[in-house]
Amino acid sequence: MKTILVEGREVALSNIFCIGRNYAEHVKELKNAKPTEPVVFLKPTSALIQSGENITLPEYSHDVHHECELIIYIDKDVNSVSPQRALDYVGGYAIGLDLTARDVQSQLKTKGLPWTKAKGFRSAACVSHFISPKLIDDINAQQFGLKVNGELRQQGNTKDMMFPCAEIISYLSEVYGLQAGDIIYTGTPAGVAALKSGDELELIWTDKIDVKFKIA
Repeated sequence: MKTILVEGREVALSNIFCIGRNYAEHVKELKNAKPTEPVVFLKPTSALIQSGENITLPEYSHDVHHECELIIYIDKDVNSVSPQRALDYVGGYAIGLDLTARDVQSQLKTKGLPWTKAKGFRSAACVSHFISPKLIDDINAQQFGLKVNGELRQQGNTKDMMFPCAEIISYLSEVYGLQAGDIIYTGTPAGVAALKSGDELELIWTDKIDVKFKIA
């Protein structure tokens, strides 16, 4: 069973929800249409790795991209919560990577097929430890970024989300229901690019979290 680290304790992982196309500049760089509601997809729990574990790129892809994101941990079951109360169900926040086999994703999109093979391979969901919401003044004004081999590749701020954290939680609770142990990847800012074997990745949430991953 997969677990995550929340304030120093191990917690059982449930579902991995992901939100796509949540930053306008990222939507532009991939030439996608701007969504009118959250774009939701899932990753299998087997895709999760934590700081200290190496990333393994899938052999069937030659174009795996990094997508640096803020991640929400849900610590109580909830159905149909309002945006005004949604953050009451957050047990922690982290930073992580939604890795995407872009070439495979493009092929699947062309055929009208699901993205799972492009988004759900082993180590496609990287995550740091989770910190308490009490340590965060305003989740809608958090800066984060990604360095690859020391070079800044992505930089974003949660104020630029088209669907803020509270709206995402409310939407998921209404459509799917949420349960304790669920985590939610909230979307990536612009600057996604390909990775290669040997790359060293540093995820930085300013003044909060700094973690590293290496590609085998």
